[in-house]
Amino acid sequence: MKTLTLYELNQLVAQLISIQMDEEYWVEAELSEVREVRGHCYMELIQKDLLSPTPVARASAKCWKNVWTRLRPKFEDITHQQLHSGMKILIRVYASFHEAFGFSWIVTDINPEYTMGDTVRRRQEIISKLHEEGIFDMQKLLHLPLFAQRIAVVSSASAAGYGDFCNQLADNDYGFHFHTRLFPAIMQGEQVEQSIIAALNTIYDEADHFDAVVIIRGGGASADLSGFDTLALAENVAQFPLPIITGIGHDRDESIIDMVSHTRVKTPTAAAAFLIDHLAKTAERIEQAQANIVRWVEHKLTNEQLRISRLTQRLPTLFTQVRTRREAQLDSIWNQLIMLTRQHVNDCNSRLTMLHYKLADARHLLSQEQHRLQLLEQRTEALNPERLLQLGYSITLHNGHILRSPSQLQPGDEIETKLKNGTVVSVVK
Repeated sequence: MKTLTLYELNQLVAQLISIQMDEEYWVEAELSEVREVRGHCYMELIQKDLLSPTPVARASAKCWKNVWTRLRPKFEDITHQQLHSGMKILIRVYASFHEAFGFSWIVTDINPEYTMGDTVRRRQEIISKLHEEGIFDMQKLLHLPLFAQRIAVVSSASAAGYGDFCNQLADNDYGFHFHTRLFPAIMQGEQVEQSIIAALNTIYDEADHFDAVVIIRGGGASADLSGFDTLALAENVAQFPLPIITGIGHDRDESIIDMVSHTRVKTPTAAAAFLIDHLAKTAERIEQAQANIVRWVEHKLTNEQLRISRLTQRLPTLFTQVRTRREAQLDSIWNQLIMLTRQHVNDCNSRLTMLHYKLADARHLLSQEQHRLQLLEQRTEALNPERLLQLGYSITLHNGHILRSPSQLQPGDEIETKLKNGTVVSVVK
């Protein structure tokens, strides 16, 4: 058996491939990696198992600069996307084996309609999933505050669109004052989803400090919109508690987060114009309310002035009528007072007369009673025991009581006999 060098072996493989695989093939694959180097496009292709994310096939593909400069504009113009990881593509390739660099597929064409179909299908799947979860229209149910002036901005710090947005807010014709705070995020490429979600999470922690969120994309190609068409990002935007205004695409490009946001506008400057117009409408409502209040007050003052004028005209007549009634009332009260006073005086005089007669009767009765007392006093004096003793009579007592009968005594009882000039004590036998 002849021994070959590696170079000789690779030459044999290259000759074999050029002879046996001299055709071009249309191949369906998924991009796991894509990069440009000096104008050439290098792709890593995979095919995944239907039941798992594990690749069942891998290959490298190259699109040389002279072909890539022709294919790229056509692809991005139709699909509005750039080639990126996870994208499914249909490419036309032929086999190439280089003695020094090994095997690779050389890309000669890309079918953008295939990718468009897959993109549309994937977008529809995401939209259907959002509807199933019941969150597709949640942002539309939020109310943008009347005084939406505290704005959280998700954008690239160096983007010209962010500067245009801030300048337009600051230089508005109404002199409105807006407070904006930037939450930096990557707005193109593969890190769009994670970067914007991280910014929204930061805003969520300080949600009470803001009235609304603005997601703006400062320039860039329409093909860069693929990062805004992911389920995770759409779910975060749809369920965010503050109204989200998006200005990330052009008029004919609508991303999924445009669909689920509270308000979608074309550009960052359009987002600023929307906020200014919203605040202008609030100011107009306030001015209209002020005008209505002024008109109401003026109408009320006019009515009151007319009422006061009518009252002023009627006041003399009313005063005369009131005075006449009051004078009549006073005359009636005066007459009643005189009549009542006279009646009271007559009643008092009658009572005094009656008291006078009663007093005379009382004096006569008192005189009679005094005479009767004198007679009683004389009779009492006549019956006074001391007076009887003075006349020579005596009084016999037994146990302190006047003795009226001998039957009241028993032998041995002691009796006391009172005389004019002394007392005699005796014992009964």
